[in-house]
Amino acid sequence: MRWWGWLILGILVVLVGLLIFMYFFGRRMQKKQSEAEKQMEQMKQQVSALIIDKQKKKLTESGLPEAVINETPKYARRMKVPVVKCKVGPRIMTLIADANVYEILPLKKTCTLTVSGIYITEIKSVRGGSVPKPPVKKNAFRRMQEKLQAKLAKNKE
Repeated sequence: MRWWGWLILGILVVLVGLLIFMYFFGRRMQKKQSEAEKQMEQMKQQVSALIIDKQKKKLTESGLPEAVINETPKYARRMKVPVVKCKVGPRIMTLIADANVYEILPLKKTCTLTVSGIYITEIKSVRGGSVPKPPVKKNAFRRMQEKLQAKLAKNKE
């Protein structure tokens, strides 16, 4: 075998090793995630809250307790998280919302939320109306399709 044959063989061995590592690492992460979801299901409770403000902030700037910030990995502290400031009973609290819930949370309205610790997982109801549906995000394909339909409608006229 020539030198390039050994090189290709070495690269293949490294890639197979990497795939095996990713498989076992992914299985371990799935187990951790399922355990965390079980724990969140056990801790969930429904609260009535007035939504004051919602923003996406870095975890270190979010106003969450120091214990929460210290428990998160260092790489995750720079990520922006959906932070909701709300009044639960007499207390004003800062909570983290699920990405889907964050999009449909109405401002300045009282909502019944499902909360697990400091994490908002679901909206049950909104006082004075129904739970809004999440907005449809337009990807490149959908935008192109709408432009094409607009052109076709214009040509028909």
